[in-house]
Amino acid sequence: MKSTLEALEGNQVKLSIEVDESEFDRNIDAAFRKIAHEVRLPGFRPGKAPRRVLEARIGADAARGQAIQDAIPEYLTKAVREHEVDLVATPDVKVTGGEEAGVLTFEATCEVRPEITVAGYNGLRVELVNPELSDEELNEAIETERRRFGTLVDVDRAAALGDNVVIDLEGLRDGEPVPGLNVDEWTYEVGRGWVAPGFDDQLTGAKKGDTLKFSAVPNGTEESADFVVTVNRVQTLELPELTDEWVAENIADSETVEEWRQSLRARYEEMRVNQMRRTVVERMTDELIKLVVIEAPESMVNADLQSRVQNTIQQFQQQGIALDQWLSATGQDADSFIAGMKEQSEKAVKVDLALRAIAVAQGIEITDADVEAEYEAIGVRVNEKTAKVRRAYEQNDAVTDLIAQMRKSQALEWLLHNSVYVDQNGAVLDTDTVLGEHDHDHDHDHDHDGHDHD
Repeated sequence: MKSTLEALEGNQVKLSIEVDESEFDRNIDAAFRKIAHEVRLPGFRPGKAPRRVLEARIGADAARGQAIQDAIPEYLTKAVREHEVDLVATPDVKVTGGEEAGVLTFEATCEVRPEITVAGYNGLRVELVNPELSDEELNEAIETERRRFGTLVDVDRAAALGDNVVIDLEGLRDGEPVPGLNVDEWTYEVGRGWVAPGFDDQLTGAKKGDTLKFSAVPNGTEESADFVVTVNRVQTLELPELTDEWVAENIADSETVEEWRQSLRARYEEMRVNQMRRTVVERMTDELIKLVVIEAPESMVNADLQSRVQNTIQQFQQQGIALDQWLSATGQDADSFIAGMKEQSEKAVKVDLALRAIAVAQGIEITDADVEAEYEAIGVRVNEKTAKVRRAYEQNDAVTDLIAQMRKSQALEWLLHNSVYVDQNGAVLDTDTVLGEHDHDHDHDHDHDGHDHD
């Protein structure tokens, strides 16, 4: 087999492939063996009729056509490997010779992954929420904690936002009870917005003994319902007085108000640091894609989108959830669901191109030892021997993809340690605080588990 590569416009290349007659004859033999299983000839068991007998009976043209159909993917794959063509879509193949006899020639127009440069990635500025609590935020946290120890007390006045009301709730549609909207002695905090748009407005200003009748569209539905609400009590939440004595009696590990404030500050700031670390990759890649000046190739977006949709459907099926029911419950239709996922796919494609560009710019290379270590790591995750994982990647022709993903991972790690992190006020954050003292296993879209290790 001979092949040549020609660059075309618009991220396309053309492979021209020539297969000589002696090599292609092997494919014709294979085609006759396939046909032998489908054709019944007297005196021969299925699949046992010799080629010369079949050729005499059905002619050579049928086998040659079958051979061309089966051989093109084989030789095209060899040419793609030989020329290291980074395909992102199914090639457009055209047979140019040998359909009836002689040397088989064909051309494949291939869309390839665009190679880009990313200006400004070194020292990328990433904004994160400062994990340190202001005094105002700390006071709000203390207020929230105190509410857990509060006591509801009846009051003889109209209900206001933040008050609790004890109500009998009746929701009807065409005279029939609406599921979930019929309950007695329900304690509800005015302002939560849990029931329906306008529901809390009706309760605001209501007093004990009032009966409210109105119509509204319950949350998560599209049809109006008729509500009858009887206000049994109006209550306010009385908070305990914040003293050293109260803290010592009710708060573990704190004896004074000041000790509790410091403990709360430490706990809330630790939570915010962890939240910051969970979001740093997403925030950084949001900034990274702003440096990608080309549009995400539609073929790459569609391939990523198809994979995302299939994975989501599989996850729903594994959990026993019907997609249409989930869409209805979340107030979406199929088009909006797909549109939301397409935005994620467009971002993923741009991140892919940008990280590949950074890997090239930084001279990141993957050694054989690196690949072997990755096989071992994958084997640990999927509970398989390293040799079996290696064989699976080699048999699935996935080693090149694995190396590309490893380079992207290293590019992302480099970027994480060479970005500038600032808070919402522009103050620079300490990189070690943002990333933590230890290496983190970030999600780099490896999809290692997507390959068959059997």
